Amino acid sequence: MLLKHKATGTLGRAALVAIPVAFLGLFFVYPLATIFRRGLGGSFPTDVLFDRGTLHIVWFTIWQATASTALTLAAGLPLAWATARVAFRGRGLVRALVVVPFVLPTVVVATAFLALLPESMQRGVVPILLAHVFFNVAVVVRVVGGYWARLDPSLWDAAATLGASPSRRFRELTLPALRPALAAASALTFLFCFTSFGVIVILGGPRFATLEVDIYDLATQTFDLRAAAALSLLQLAAVGAIVAVSSSLEARAGARLPLAVEQLAARRARDWERPALVATLAVAAVGFGLPLAALIERSFATANGAGLAFYRALGRDTPSLLVAPWRAVEYSLAYAAAATGIALVVGALAAAAFASQRGSRWLDTAVMLPLGASAVMLGYGFVIAFDTSPLDFRDAVWIVPVVQALVAAPFVVRILTPAMRGIDPRLREAAAVLGAPPARVRREIDLPLVLRPLGVAAGLAFAIALGEFGATVFLARSDRPTLPVAIFRFLERPGATNQGTAAALCVVLMAVTVLAVGIADRLTSRRGAF
Repeated sequence: MLLKHKATGTLGRAALVAIPVAFLGLFFVYPLATIFRRGLGGSFPTDVLFDRGTLHIVWFTIWQATASTALTLAAGLPLAWATARVAFRGRGLVRALVVVPFVLPTVVVATAFLALLPESMQRGVVPILLAHVFFNVAVVVRVVGGYWARLDPSLWDAAATLGASPSRRFRELTLPALRPALAAASALTFLFCFTSFGVIVILGGPRFATLEVDIYDLATQTFDLRAAAALSLLQLAAVGAIVAVSSSLEARAGARLPLAVEQLAARRARDWERPALVATLAVAAVGFGLPLAALIERSFATANGAGLAFYRALGRDTPSLLVAPWRAVEYSLAYAAAATGIALVVGALAAAAFASQRGSRWLDTAVMLPLGASAVMLGYGFVIAFDTSPLDFRDAVWIVPVVQALVAAPFVVRILTPAMRGIDPRLREAAAVLGAPPARVRREIDLPLVLRPLGVAAGLAFAIALGEFGATVFLARSDRPTLPVAIFRFLERPGATNQGTAAALCVVLMAVTVLAVGIADRLTSRRGAF
């Protein structure tokens, strides 16, 4: 019986790996390989990589991403604690609102920062770091907070009974227990800051550029596809190294504490915790509220004073789009739902293979690489690679959800892997001894233990798909735009009406995101997560 289970388990692990590998091979490796082959033309431009200007850009890309990640963790941990462990009115709304900045087009939010910051601070490193924190706090709150909520507090209560101070409990119990989730959140945040584009272009000014910005300039401004391809390969190699290191650290951290089957009920704040809770929520309200309030105010600021003119314009045909702007909402929801399904399948299978720790680290690195690929090169790659039969997919409706799933799947992996590693292997072993086949073990043991993280991953994947822009802009048809693409179309046209309509669409995107994340949280809570 055990030999039969082992054979079945081996086949099952092969299937786990085969589907993500096939997905990445066809829709990531093949498009990039096609454009690299065309751009490099058989020779590798080492002169580009060792140019003094390139080395300066690489250094700035690395250190600003490192600083942004550290600041994001510092800003996100208190909010992750508040939303995961403390019960207060409006907690679910706060969890949903935190995700809103993450899905808004970077061009829009960077413009909002220009309106908020004094003129002396509108360009430079400081606004870049502030904007990166604003965007990426959601990653820390959702990834670390979801993991934190399932840690059994009995060990902390015992330490408190023995006289351990709150700071000592945090230092010696909380931080070690959260290492897997912290490693996952840090890797994701670093990757997003490392490949930052819109924030750098608007808030960095002409003095600062990341690799992604330089790739864009080379590919679209000077049409030097050879240099752009070389820098894209450099960026991919750097991202691969970063993911490999973070995966190793995450595996070494490993979940040493058993995770609860369900998210544990949050408790009311103790007397000494209330000031920290109030301060955390107040800082979050100001930090998140001001840029979002600027967008909302702009959506109502018509030439005749405050009004709904820009919202009424969403239902009318416009020269900026081939369809009424409201149709972009329908297409975005449909695309995001399909992308979420694809990302959950690919990400869950990859996470299961990676959590087994049996030669699958390379798969984890491969799944994360789409986050580090240049969106410009990936978009061009799709257009060039899928232009002839039998792979003429450029006009296929499903190609947009596929490219969105490429970006969302890494988040699914990073959320589910720590949860899967936290499952006590003795539960599976006991079930196998009692004769349960592997499929039943996964259904009755693994699934209940990862149900809550799966819901978190679904909500975040849906929000990410809603806000994906870099590659979608190359593939979305003009008569089927997504919300970010529609916003971009209005922003690139001059005139107060176009700018106001773009702001109104941003508010709609914000509302849809809050609703989607709130529904995902509510559905998982009804199944015992809260």
